[in-house]
Amino acid sequence: MRNYLTIDVEDYFQVNAFARIIRREDWGDHPRRVRENTWRILDLLDEFQVTATFFTLGWVAEQEPELVERITRRGHHLGCHSYWHRNIYDLTPEEFRADTARAKSLLEDLGGQPVTAYRAPSYSITQNSLWALDILADLGFTIDSSIFPIRHDTYGIPDAPRFRYQLPQPGMVEYPISTALILGRKIPVSGGGYFRLFPYWFTRLALRRINTRDGQPFIFYLHPWEIDPDQPRFSHASALSRFRHYTNLHRTEERLRRLLGDFSFGPLGDGGRGDGGREGERERGMRGRGGVSEDSDA
Repeated sequence: MRNYLTIDVEDYFQVNAFARIIRREDWGDHPRRVRENTWRILDLLDEFQVTATFFTLGWVAEQEPELVERITRRGHHLGCHSYWHRNIYDLTPEEFRADTARAKSLLEDLGGQPVTAYRAPSYSITQNSLWALDILADLGFTIDSSIFPIRHDTYGIPDAPRFRYQLPQPGMVEYPISTALILGRKIPVSGGGYFRLFPYWFTRLALRRINTRDGQPFIFYLHPWEIDPDQPRFSHASALSRFRHYTNLHRTEERLRRLLGDFSFGPLGDGGRGDGGREGERERGMRGRGGVSEDSDA
C-alpha cells in the first residue's frame, strides 16, 4: 500500500512553539538553515526513489527561491503552508485570505505548477476556524490536510474522521493527519514530535496497523528542522516548548531512513489504496458547513 509523505517546509525559528519569544519581523535576524536541511531530505528521498508533497511557507519561498525550484525539479508536489505561519483561528477571514493568496501566488510563480494542496500552520483548522475551508475552495485549493482528529491544547477536531473524506466545499478533499486506534483511543503516531517521542518500533507497529487493520494509507509529516540537531537553541523558551521541539532531534534522520525502507510512499492524492472504490465507501464527509460528521472509527 502506498502511503502519503508530506514535508512542512519551515525553519526552526518559525514554529508555533517559539512564536511568543521570536517576532516575525525578526525572522531575518536568525541564520536560515531550511535550505540545507531540505536539500538533505531531497537527497534522501532520491535515494529511496520517493516523491512527496512539500507544504512550503511563503516566507521561506521568497527568501530561498532556488529551494522551491529544486523541490519541483525533482518531481515533488508543491503545497501551500501559508505565508506568515500564523494560526488561522487568530486571524480574521480577510487576513487569512490575503495571507493564503500571497503564498499561493508566490509558490506557483516560483514552482511553475499549480498549487492546489494546503496545510494550515500548526493544524489550526479547528471547530473555530472551519470558515477557512470556504476561502480555500474559493482560492482554488482542492486538497486540505489541516485537520488533526485528536484533542490537543492548540489544535484538533477530536470527532473528525480518521481517513480521507470529502469536504462540503465542492471539489475539496480532506487528508487528516493519521492516528492509530489503540484500546479505543486515537493515538497520534504519524510524524513530527510524535515520531521523535515514540520509539521507532512503536511507530512502525502503529503505522502498519493502519495499513492492515484499517486497510488505509497513512499520512506522515516531518519538518526539515527535525533532522538538524545542531540548530541554534532558544534556552529562554518554556520548558514545554523546548521539550516538544528538541527531543530526539539526533535520532530523526536515521528513523526517517528506516521509515522509507519499511513503507511505500507518494505525494497526497497519488496512489494509496483507500482513495476510491470499495475502500472509498468507508469515507465519511462533513455534515454541513458547521461541523464534522460522526465516524465509526473516530
